[in-house]
Amino acid sequence: MGAQLRVYKQKIKSAQTTKKITRAMELIAASRIQKAQQRTAAAKPYDEAITRAVAAVSALSTNIDHPLLRERDQVRRSAIVVFASDRGLAGAFSSAVLKEADQLANLLRDRGGEVDFYLVGRKAVNYYQFRNRPFVASWTGDTEKPSAEVAHEIGEKVVESYLKGGADGGVDEIHLVYTKFVNRVTQKPDVLRLLPLQVVEGQAAPASDATPLYEFEPETDEVLDLLLPRYIESRIYHSRLESAASEQASRQRAMKAASDNADKLIKTYSTLMNNARQAEITQQISEIVGGADALAN
Repeated sequence: MGAQLRVYKQKIKSAQTTKKITRAMELIAASRIQKAQQRTAAAKPYDEAITRAVAAVSALSTNIDHPLLRERDQVRRSAIVVFASDRGLAGAFSSAVLKEADQLANLLRDRGGEVDFYLVGRKAVNYYQFRNRPFVASWTGDTEKPSAEVAHEIGEKVVESYLKGGADGGVDEIHLVYTKFVNRVTQKPDVLRLLPLQVVEGQAAPASDATPLYEFEPETDEVLDLLLPRYIESRIYHSRLESAASEQASRQRAMKAASDNADKLIKTYSTLMNNARQAEITQQISEIVGGADALAN
């Protein structure tokens, strides 16, 4: 009985230590969600401004034939940029994004095309390396606090491949797979077709607002040559910020669930230890009473 009591005490102590760790990680993730939302809000004005500019140029110039706006006749090869995390302990955050990317890849292959993968985050890199799946490029180390420099590097890499075209070893289509931050409770994997370009407005302008008038100097194509790469980088950076906020929200929920499970384990082991202690006391009393009866007889 004494050995059993020691085992239960060790298990209770272990669960209490685990609870302290998970509780601390839950509080840290909660504070980082706030910072991630602040970074997203700080980048939003630029994202909206460049989106409106690209939309206005595309709408006012009906005869544009820019390579980044042109639909390919045949999609031979597509690129998928997957935004996962560098660290674990975030529930199903990375696995949900990777599952969404696999589903998209299967859909593209069913249409008769090949797929190139560009990976962001160690979890995505480890997933593909473990399964011996090839990928073109990877970026790791800053998924919790995304930098604009890495977004610029990703943008340059995918645009370069797109401009080459599927017939010359590049790609004809580029998709982003990331986790969209709805609120602290809801985050869902999302797919955005980046190229050929689809202008995505963050917030629709009021119906009463007049379309601004632009005079292009230099020509429209040269303006788009400057605007479109920056717009693409802005979309990539925005997707990374959304993924960072979603990662922290997922981690907070996962750590809260771990803390709740630790509480349940502590209660369960405490009940078992009390039962074992009562059984030991009952056995000792029975032995004393039996010994006394033996002496009396």
